[in-house]
Amino acid sequence: MPELRRVRVNGVELNVALAGSGPAVLLLHGFPHTWELWTDVMTELSDGYRVIAPDLRGFGASSRAASGYDAGTLATDAEALLTALGASSAAVVGIDAGTAPAVLLALRRPDLVRRLVVMEALLGSLPGAEDVLSAGQPWWFGFHSAAPDLAETVLEGHEAAYVDWFLRTGTLGDGVRPAVRDAFIRAYTGRQALSCAFSYYRALPESAVQLERAVTTARLTVPTMALGARPVGAALERQLRPVTDDLIGHVIEDCGHIIPLHRPRALLALLRPFLAAEDAGAV
Repeated sequence: MPELRRVRVNGVELNVALAGSGPAVLLLHGFPHTWELWTDVMTELSDGYRVIAPDLRGFGASSRAASGYDAGTLATDAEALLTALGASSAAVVGIDAGTAPAVLLALRRPDLVRRLVVMEALLGSLPGAEDVLSAGQPWWFGFHSAAPDLAETVLEGHEAAYVDWFLRTGTLGDGVRPAVRDAFIRAYTGRQALSCAFSYYRALPESAVQLERAVTTARLTVPTMALGARPVGAALERQLRPVTDDLIGHVIEDCGHIIPLHRPRALLALLRPFLAAEDAGAV
């Protein structure tokens, strides 16, 4: 089992899972997940890497922050976490809500981010995702960010059924292990937990502006891998292609949105060689 540690960074206290030793690999989860999204990945990578998997601010067991759910602040949290843990560089892996912070961190600090892996997310209004968004954003984006407190009021007391819907849909109906399911449901039960999670969606317009501004002044110069499944497919790769110097992309077949839980073997088959190509002496 990973070691769990409380680490104070950027005005919040993050719950962080740590495993293994070697070059640092930072894993950033999405919604409705916690660090336990990465359980299988951590087990496999910890034989050669120092794997760092925080609960993002407001999520899981991390501080219920009143603000700071925009991608820029989440990127600053990640940067401060690496500093606090003494990691001079890291490969950064993000999915869903963790993708935009991972990209911003790599744009800001190419000296800190050795390699970047991002999956199953769209980067604001950057071109390339028009086909995925042809019918509009997913329904829950609007629901989560509509009138203040509306989603919390509707869902309080029904969190398990709501989280289950995302877990089933995100694994093409297969679902996830009971222990992981229960951990996610605990993490998103209660009005405050819901409000923090939905604050990420309410900050999406600000995050989109941050991304647009960032790519006008910098390019992604670190080796980058974009992974897709259902529903994002190759859209993230297309968004990154014009602003990235060294990019490879893959779409994992017969895989739902929650790649690390639905198809961990397929993910690791791509992740391991990509990470192994980096400087093995980096810590």
